[in-house]
Amino acid sequence: MFFDVVLKLSLGIFLLGTFLQVRRWFRVRIGPDAAAFSGWQRVGAALRGMVPVVFGRRVFSLLRALIFDVLLQTRTLRRDVRRWIAHILVFYGFLLLLVMHALDRTVTASLFPGYEPTLNPFLWLRNLFGFMVLVGVGLAAYRRIRLGRPALFTRPSDRTALVLLAVIVLSGFLLEAAKIVSWPVFHEMADEYAPMADEEEVRSLQAYWAAHFGVVFPDPEAFSADAEKTLEQGGEVHESSCASCHDRPVSAFLSFPLSRLLAPVAPFLNRARADRWLLFVHYLSCLIALALLPFTKFFHLAATPVGLLSRAALNPVTVLPANRVTRRALALDACTHCGDCTLHCSVAPVYRRIPNPDILPSEKLYSIREMVRGGSLAPGSMRALAEGGSICTRCYRCTTICPSGIYLQDLWIASSAGLALKGFPEPRVRVKQASTAEWAERIRYHTDAFPVHRNPSLPPRALSDRSETFEACIQCQTCTNMCPVVAWSPDPPGDVAITPQQIMNLLRIGLKELTLGSPMVWDCVTCYLCQEHCPEGIPVTDILYELRNLAYEKFRDLPEEDPDGTENPLLPGRPGSAKGAVV
Repeated sequence: MFFDVVLKLSLGIFLLGTFLQVRRWFRVRIGPDAAAFSGWQRVGAALRGMVPVVFGRRVFSLLRALIFDVLLQTRTLRRDVRRWIAHILVFYGFLLLLVMHALDRTVTASLFPGYEPTLNPFLWLRNLFGFMVLVGVGLAAYRRIRLGRPALFTRPSDRTALVLLAVIVLSGFLLEAAKIVSWPVFHEMADEYAPMADEEEVRSLQAYWAAHFGVVFPDPEAFSADAEKTLEQGGEVHESSCASCHDRPVSAFLSFPLSRLLAPVAPFLNRARADRWLLFVHYLSCLIALALLPFTKFFHLAATPVGLLSRAALNPVTVLPANRVTRRALALDACTHCGDCTLHCSVAPVYRRIPNPDILPSEKLYSIREMVRGGSLAPGSMRALAEGGSICTRCYRCTTICPSGIYLQDLWIASSAGLALKGFPEPRVRVKQASTAEWAERIRYHTDAFPVHRNPSLPPRALSDRSETFEACIQCQTCTNMCPVVAWSPDPPGDVAITPQQIMNLLRIGLKELTLGSPMVWDCVTCYLCQEHCPEGIPVTDILYELRNLAYEKFRDLPEEDPDGTENPLLPGRPGSAKGAVV
């Protein structure tokens, strides 16, 4: 009765959670363009996009994605064979356990007439499927431990998924082993399926099951007086009453050895009815997993196949804008947090210099999910996410490498645009919100109290801090005349503020802080024309690039308020709650 109630409750939570999660795919807004579409418009666009796929030529692309990307997981296989093995073992091991064990009376019994869970090959198969899950979980855990940071951040959701899977499978093996050695379970089965009035037959059957099935009885000496005759008689009783439903459990290659290990403590386990409380633990953990599936990382089991199929069905160039917005929301659930995008990210090494996890793609996606679903994020977290997005070089490597088929680059562009609207633009935009003199004054004001913390393992700067690098400048303006940024600007004094030649002069007279807020430093496209044409051989471009990095370090360390409580006007505004925001 208890398990029936909990099962219905878990199933209800699962169905409600699945509905709410799918509903989010059509309601979550990521990017400014998402505001143009309501939830129902996105649902209609999804249906319109499906019709030509199902009834057109792209249905073959859909079938191919189903076979190779979803069922065989070839995208993962191409990247990492060991991770593919772990995924396949967990996915198919758990799926087969669900179909052939949890749903055995519905599925397995209909496929195999005369099915009983205590017959072969089902004993062996059940152990095989559980073994597959355990090996897959072990490989996944080893991979996370081996790679570590900055490649992978193991979050509570990752640990929960692995621990819950391990509890379900291990409790299943322990339950089966406890049943093998349990004499109360033997008597319950004998009374229900083979009631015998003859006490001699009962004693002989006990002897047979103790010798061949591993049952541990409290009084083994009671049927050992004439062992050979007793066993022979017990074998006859077994063949007539039990053989049709029970095979020897030796084929349960994990459960049976485990039962032998439990044999010395079997009397205690039998008195405590370990089989009952292990059954409680096993069922309860399964039902908890069922209820939590839509709300945890487990939901990628449904979202990732949908994402892969939508990637195959929808042309990324001609996809309807509403479907593009929906695809971003779907990506938040489809991500498995495998870390492949981070392992192959072009700017991942920057994390060693700037320890902001949102620089790494897998962590950036997690932060986007927290922002659009969590209701609010602190301004500091918003700034960190904006910083991670601004450092991205849009190389598309993460999108190409993602085994879940997520268009990560579209997510980065859309979220960065949304953050800019909320007062968290990229640094090159933010620096133009104040003049070079204002930035210099701000830096001078906080330099002593808030020094820049630099990684001591990195080499010191060697250009803008060494006068011999730029003191040969003769102010000929060749660098300025060759600069495409100056040439492009219709208003160089207002747009550029300080030209390359002027920056060299400011360095010569010791006004380095005045150069850090110069739009020229931030707009430089590093074409190296100024450096190549400098008659004195001054590394102008290298100096500009170094100044940009130095400015970024100093700007990001500036506090939100002065010591007297005055708000810093040069930092992004305080947007408050991000609930319902277009990110």
